[in-house]
Amino acid sequence: MRILGLDYGSKTVGVAVSDPLGLTAQGVEIIRRKSENKLRQTLARLEELIAEYQVERLVLGLPKHMNNDMGDRAVKSLEFQEILKRRTGLDVVMWDERLTTVEANRILAETGVKGAGRKQYVDELAAVFILQGYLDYLRHQKND
Repeated sequence: MRILGLDYGSKTVGVAVSDPLGLTAQGVEIIRRKSENKLRQTLARLEELIAEYQVERLVLGLPKHMNNDMGDRAVKSLEFQEILKRRTGLDVVMWDERLTTVEANRILAETGVKGAGRKQYVDELAAVFILQGYLDYLRHQKND
């Protein structure tokens, strides 16, 4: 079963996909839009990726605050979850994404990707971290 991981932002959606065995996450792309409320093309592209990779489940990052509160971005992510469920008919799992963007920036800095170059990859890498965290959780659940 393949799973698509998503890092939903105000103007971008980072996308990652699992391998067919559900062991590893690989970055796919960053979907960009001009305005936060313009989702038609974003949803159409996600549907294309779901079909291309034969995805059976979506994992969407939930950006909670460090104190576990849910701010505006978390609320918008929950709204996006409902839109995705209606549009795709797939299960959309919410996954705590705290510090994934920080970690993505750290990894890119360590590998020598600087400034503007880093910005074009950070959302995709954050999606990889979201999805890999979920895949690791599933594997751990099977082993218990």
